[in-house]
Amino acid sequence: MFVIVAAAFSAGILVERSGRILAPYQYTPAGMESTFAPFWQTWDAVQRHYVDREAVNPERMTRAAIEGMLASLGDPGHTTYLPPEDRKSLESALAGSVEGIGIRMNFAGRKPSVLYTVAGSPARAAGLRSGDQLLEVNGKDVRGMSPDRIAALVRGPLEGKVHIRVLRPGQPQTLAFDIARAKVDVPDVAWSMLPGLPIAHLAIESFGDKVHDQLKAALEEIRKKGAKGIVLDLRGNQGGIKDQAVTVSSEFLKDGNVFLERDANGNQIAVPVREGASAADIPVCLLIDGGTASSAEIVAGALQDHGRGKLIGTHTLGFGTLLQRFVLIDNSAVLIAVAEWLTPNGRRIWRQGIAPDIVVNLPDGASVMLPEMEGDLAAAGSAGKIEDKQLLKAIEILKEQIHP
Repeated sequence: MFVIVAAAFSAGILVERSGRILAPYQYTPAGMESTFAPFWQTWDAVQRHYVDREAVNPERMTRAAIEGMLASLGDPGHTTYLPPEDRKSLESALAGSVEGIGIRMNFAGRKPSVLYTVAGSPARAAGLRSGDQLLEVNGKDVRGMSPDRIAALVRGPLEGKVHIRVLRPGQPQTLAFDIARAKVDVPDVAWSMLPGLPIAHLAIESFGDKVHDQLKAALEEIRKKGAKGIVLDLRGNQGGIKDQAVTVSSEFLKDGNVFLERDANGNQIAVPVREGASAADIPVCLLIDGGTASSAEIVAGALQDHGRGKLIGTHTLGFGTLLQRFVLIDNSAVLIAVAEWLTPNGRRIWRQGIAPDIVVNLPDGASVMLPEMEGDLAAAGSAGKIEDKQLLKAIEILKEQIHP
């Protein structure tokens, strides 16, 4: 899976409108006094008696308590706490304009590594490469850390630098980089025509607030280029805004539902396809992997249930919950799963994910080919020289549909 740690992260989330929680400092819900008593007793004991007085920091202790409470819910990397600076990073990422070093990351297996560096970015200039596994950011061990936390470490003042330590495949020693931050405009949609074929490779890399507009523009250009098939690449897409998942799915579907939504009380509603599909008649294959999450899983599940195209790759992540953002009194926020979603046929995605129709694994250390690598595609000369086996399988299937 990948994210732009060009400074922020769409967090593999499905974002709903914000709520604001304003509560007294020691607010305790009615009837919960005995449940909360041990917490306040512990707090008081630490405040009065802990020997390292410099370590007794009420703000840090409060944040740690919130993080521990949310972690107990068993929705890691999704239901989460965002300090004020992390919340700002999230909002910047969803708006599509971020500050950072310009790398798209792979989080398959929850191991952060570089998928590729953005053209013209500080990361590419510094020498980071595809496949580099992140070990430390600014001195902090990031192995197993959630993507939004890593993004928050990378983000910072434009004039600042990020210290990164990586393990490069085939090299026994770790490598260190000091990389200056820069402002990076991150498109949600990228595409290119595959060399020598009437097939477009279209990647939706996140579901920010501009993705539908970018997709419609891309589909119009793809039509003009004479494309007869589309490889819709959702690999590493960690999600974003729920409404964008609906509008994106609706470009490829004529009718029916995009997904079903079930809340904490068991109430279930159907979210229908919207009218005006511009690509409902063109053959499509979808690419998915262990980094495909949340909004991207909505799209994959919808197109799979509607029989719209084969899903190729590996099992998706299973972030099947709808997050609502609650802004706290100190301008931090909690993202809480308030509903889960099902595919149109009622399949549960949360903690289960979506299985591909055709399983294609990439060899260890192999990199995926994305439209941003258009120069590499041109240099390859033909699709037959592309090493991305998942992409090649999609091309094979589409060629059969175009030229039966």
